[in-house]
Amino acid sequence: MPKNKMKTHKATAKRLRLTGGKVKKFMKRTAGQDHFNSRERGTTTMGKRRDFELHTATVAAVKKLLPYSKA
Repeated sequence: MPKNKMKTHKATAKRLRLTGGKVKKFMKRTAGQDHFNSRERGTTTMGKRRDFELHTATVAAVKKLLPYSKA
């Protein structure tokens, strides 16, 4: 057992989830869904319902923040 355990960044852990398929992907929610959605177009509202894959450039940084994820 290592002397010092690495800590999980809890804010990142709450905002991202890992897919369960063969290829593990970090998924995130679309920003701006909380309020003021009635004034937006239907296509914008429908687009906000989808989860998006995290950019490949930020995956390495996220893996450092979540050391015990199975990615």
